[in-house]
Amino acid sequence: MVETALRSLPLSGAHGGSAVVSLSPAAPATRISLRVRAEDVAALSSGLGLDLPTTAKTSTSGNGLTALWLGPDEWLLIGEGESDLMRTLGGSSVLHSATDISHRNTAILISGPGAALTLNGGCPLDLSLRAFPVGACARTLFGKIEVVVFRSAEDAFRMECWRSFSDYAFGLLHEAAEDAAL
Repeated sequence: MVETALRSLPLSGAHGGSAVVSLSPAAPATRISLRVRAEDVAALSSGLGLDLPTTAKTSTSGNGLTALWLGPDEWLLIGEGESDLMRTLGGSSVLHSATDISHRNTAILISGPGAALTLNGGCPLDLSLRAFPVGACARTLFGKIEVVVFRSAEDAFRMECWRSFSDYAFGLLHEAAEDAAL
């Protein structure tokens, strides 16, 4: 019998924002840090049932899975709920590296007309729709921490961060949300 650690949720009960933005913790998800050579992307994509994006700042979604391009050979896979992505990837004959980071990361959802302005309270990226359209993603800084930002809708973002920094990230977002409402 295999026993796994139960995940305690960071930011449980945390909600915030302002009149123009809503902040909330994302539901638990499976997160995989994936590395694979360019020549093996197509074969691994086939095994996942989802084409891994191969262009900077892009993502693909389908079948309860989102793949975010982080570098020429690196992706963040986010599976809704408690999916078994490691088993799926383990069944592949393609040479790759897959590390389950589900317990390390958490995410904060930022939505509303002030979402981009709120994120820009701590993030240097140009988050305008022209520069950062729906589906865009990037690894960047938010305040003093490394995050992955994903634009899920015109006025909605998902910010992935290490759970140990989640209180800091949420607090900074809450302050920026209040400023965005001014």
